[in-house]
Amino acid sequence: MGNALKADEAGWDTQVMKSAELVLVDFWAVWCGPCQMVAPVIEELATEYAGKVKVMKLNTDENPEIAGKYQVMSIPTILIFKNGQPVERLVGAMPKRKFKEVLDSLLAQTSKTA
Repeated sequence: MGNALKADEAGWDTQVMKSAELVLVDFWAVWCGPCQMVAPVIEELATEYAGKVKVMKLNTDENPEIAGKYQVMSIPTILIFKNGQPVERLVGAMPKRKFKEVLDSLLAQTSKTA
């Protein structure tokens, strides 16, 4: 893993639920082909949005309770959290442009309300 942080049950509350910034969480698994396709994009987003969005990866095999809590039925699922609440859900492999559109839109909303 590069700039994306590893999410797990132990740090979930601190890293995601209590984060002041937007948090993008990539729900993935080692055996998932589409997850492997999205992984480099997630790393690029972690670099490009450093300081604006916290980018994390959660292995669903290692953290089934969290995946179940957010009804992650297929992977990759990308959830974006704001103030501890999921505000966006993207399911499946998609182009980087799509992730950027969603993040830029959410960041624009955040800057207007800040």
